[in-house]
Amino acid sequence: MNKPPTFATPHRPSWRLLAVTLGGLVLIGVFLALGLWQVQRLAWKEALLARIEASQHGDPRPLPAPQDWSRVQRDTHEYQRLQLSGHFDHGRETRVQASTVLGTGWWVLTPLRTSDGRWVLVNRGFVDAEHRDPATRPEPEAEVMLLGLLRLTEPEGRLWQHNDAGTGRWYSRDVEAIAAAQQLPGEVAPFFVDASEGAEGQWPRAGLTVLAFSNNHLMYALTWFALAAMVAGALVFVWRFERRRVPGAASVGSDT
Repeated sequence: MNKPPTFATPHRPSWRLLAVTLGGLVLIGVFLALGLWQVQRLAWKEALLARIEASQHGDPRPLPAPQDWSRVQRDTHEYQRLQLSGHFDHGRETRVQASTVLGTGWWVLTPLRTSDGRWVLVNRGFVDAEHRDPATRPEPEAEVMLLGLLRLTEPEGRLWQHNDAGTGRWYSRDVEAIAAAQQLPGEVAPFFVDASEGAEGQWPRAGLTVLAFSNNHLMYALTWFALAAMVAGALVFVWRFERRRVPGAASVGSDT
């Protein structure tokens, strides 16, 4: 007697397999997004390094005019080499905590009044504890002409250390806050200038701006893309294993 053929029930993926698949797809998306972000960072870093290189070998530019201050941007202006002149107001000096190749100490930010009556904060350089007091170092009173690098303001402070104007504790070069604390009258440039050179052997020590930046973004991008490929490969393996474990073909009953 022949038995009617029986057919295997179509295999439906288990909820565990679906959860693993969903988690894997999420990881692939995250890893790809991080890889693409590193590619964008690579392009930004290469453009920054090229701009710094060109600026250091070109003629210094004049200080941006007040009508151009609103157009000063990090991606186009930071680290431009500038030439400026004016008189320092040493009575309004601000010291910002710093860590440099010379050790820990402070940046000395002094307002410079230009010939047209406007103000720009100048980071004159680094001082250690021995030279923190202005009385321990000579301060130029006459008009000065200096070379420096345009730098963008650093608002609020560090991650765990916020600027406190009331106690004079500064952890970042926040131009707006420092200008307000020192009650600078008139227009103040929204950026500051790192002095790139000073009198040899004198304090503050200028020219300590870091211009050598690591550029590992390509390696990071390849790492994220490799992780995405590994997760994709793992998902393919899991699905193939599942198909072999639970066959989906029909089975036909035998004669008796």
